[in-house]
Amino acid sequence: MSERELAKQIIDKLPEYKISSLLLFLRGIQFDDDIEDDLYCEKLVEEYLNNPDPEKHQTVTLEDLAAREEVVL
Repeated sequence: MSERELAKQIIDKLPEYKISSLLLFLRGIQFDDDIEDDLYCEKLVEEYLNNPDPEKHQTVTLEDLAAREEVVL
């Protein structure tokens, strides 16, 4: 039995009045994940902006990238 299935069995046995507390807890975990994702993305942007490499603004077309990586579009 997977952990997800076990969690569902436990939830099914909980009295209804405890479900709202559980939902608050689960939403808190999800909110923490969203915050971590946002912070990671902000860090990537900051690293890009502070990168002194003069070639960081060079672009490549999708077709050129696909050819370089041997991907057929």
